[in-house]
Amino acid sequence: MPGKEGRPTWETYFMDITQLVARRSTCIRRAVGAIIVKDKRILSTGYNGAPTGIKHCVDIGCLREKMNVTSGERHELCRGIHAEQNAIIQAAYHGVSIKDAVLYCTNFPCSICAKMIINAGIRRIYYQSGYADELSRELLKESSIKLFKLDARQGEGEP
Repeated sequence: MPGKEGRPTWETYFMDITQLVARRSTCIRRAVGAIIVKDKRILSTGYNGAPTGIKHCVDIGCLREKMNVTSGERHELCRGIHAEQNAIIQAAYHGVSIKDAVLYCTNFPCSICAKMIINAGIRRIYYQSGYADELSRELLKESSIKLFKLDARQGEGEP
């Protein structure tokens, strides 16, 4: 059994799982993963891709790429559902409460996801990479949700 010094923090452990979830993404532009955790237990997972039964961008091409849509803009012009949305939907689908839970996401949430996260009752967000959506930052700052950017190398969070 490895010693304590080699054991990852809970934040690193959950972010590592989030990165694995992102590998299921079917988005051509960006693979994103999200997990929702409460009391150190994973409640749901999500990755970005088309809804169930709908053709994926990896199969038919990216609408946003064809239309030359800039990242962080015109979220509605996409076949896919964001990872955070899928994690929230999966929890609801299976009747799992995510009130007061923690979201781990490989990327900072967009403004649409931020609004869903706020209303879902999530209390903290850990993320690794930024995202070009200033409205999202404003909404989350105004909410009571605590934000932590994790250093991908060390797993240490900074508010």
